[in-house]
Amino acid sequence: MMRIRSRRLLPHTIAAGLLLGCVGTPNVNGVAGTSAAPNAAWTPPAKHDSAAAPAAPIAVPADLRERLQELTLNDIVDIALRNNPATQISWQNARAAAAAYGSTKGQYFPTLDLGVNGNRVHTSMDSAGVTVTTDQYTGGPTATLTWLIFDVGGRSGSITAARDALLAADWTHNRLLQDVVLQVQTAYFDYVANRALRDAQQLTLREAQTNLDVTNERHRQGLATIADVLQAKTQASQAQLALETTEGAIQITRGALASAMGLPANLPYDIAAFPPLQVGVVTDSVDTLIAHAIRSRPDLAASRAEAEAAAARVTQARGAMLPSLLLAGSGGPSYVNTLAGPNTNYTITLGLKVPFFAGFSRQYDLRQAEAQERGAAAQSEQLRQLVVLQVFTSYYALQTAARRVRTADDLLASATQSEQVALGRYKAGVGSILDLLTAQSALADARAQWIETRWVWRTALSQLAHDIGVLDVHGESPLRVTTDTSVFHR
Repeated sequence: MMRIRSRRLLPHTIAAGLLLGCVGTPNVNGVAGTSAAPNAAWTPPAKHDSAAAPAAPIAVPADLRERLQELTLNDIVDIALRNNPATQISWQNARAAAAAYGSTKGQYFPTLDLGVNGNRVHTSMDSAGVTVTTDQYTGGPTATLTWLIFDVGGRSGSITAARDALLAADWTHNRLLQDVVLQVQTAYFDYVANRALRDAQQLTLREAQTNLDVTNERHRQGLATIADVLQAKTQASQAQLALETTEGAIQITRGALASAMGLPANLPYDIAAFPPLQVGVVTDSVDTLIAHAIRSRPDLAASRAEAEAAAARVTQARGAMLPSLLLAGSGGPSYVNTLAGPNTNYTITLGLKVPFFAGFSRQYDLRQAEAQERGAAAQSEQLRQLVVLQVFTSYYALQTAARRVRTADDLLASATQSEQVALGRYKAGVGSILDLLTAQSALADARAQWIETRWVWRTALSQLAHDIGVLDVHGESPLRVTTDTSVFHR
């Protein structure tokens, strides 16, 4: 039986194969729709060649172009907020939610529709062998009014849900602005830190080159060995290598900052000198900041609004199962070609609509809305717990960063004194080149840590302000910071 069926299908299979072979791959604008083989690249049509696409204009605001080489942090944040597509998306979403809210509020008003009707009635009748044909034309304007006078929660529930969805969209937009500000600030601080590290490494390189010159002179005088010269030369080469690495990091972080602003990475720009940092710790306790975050975090407020919208949709679904009172009316003049004047007709209907049976769909809609309400409430609580953890973590990260700054200050001071003592001993001929190079290497590390700890602290301050929900669109942190050294040891 199986063989017989296979033989019967064979001609159809051959026909299908021949048909597919004749059809082939469709062309796209004169070229094959796919590549010729799995290991071959597809050649696009000429007008879809990405290389021919015009370059996008550089979106630098006109008021900033004249000082493109001295941009401040506020300038950079402003450019990023103007150019970032995410801010445009969230803003348009909020505008759409506002329009939806306005649309649902229209349910409180009657609906009036105007129209024009025209009809042609052709009648043909046989009577005593005679065919009588008549044509009648009727038509005229009409007006139809419908109005939901009263229902039990369905209308108010939908309007409340739309209002809460608008609030959630607005809060989401505010949070996104803070996200963009934090992203730009982090890139900015990375760039500034690398520039400061480059300046420190240039000083280290000059010191290493001076040591090499001194060691070469002492070697010519017979006061140093060739091993001393080679060690000094190695130190200078290491300093040069570190400087070159940082120069590359500067270009990378500079490009990352341009990208965070929504600008090309190769844009010729630079930033103004950043004022000295006043490192400290926040004066408020972690419990105070957590309470402030629970009140102020935009994303937490958006989550609450979404939970309230879900609760309103429960009211809406429940209202769909209850009676409603409607008013309807229609009327207008009607013109008939067989009559001299128009006929005026109108109807007014006051009705009570009682939902009876719809295949249990209304009951399931209510269950769905109730489940979504519980899920939204749980999601809001989950976010609240996450907010508490984020603020707690950021708070102690900032405290730790501040303490590391103070320790780095002490480290730099002791490393500087140690290098000066080692250099003096070496010049006096009572110290070895190894002691001097060790002290200078420790000084270079101390300088790097002194710079790194400061900008880590500044980034941690922005992170804490972001996690609390108070980082404003100018990049400023309203947190109160004290430089009282006694606070660092609590």
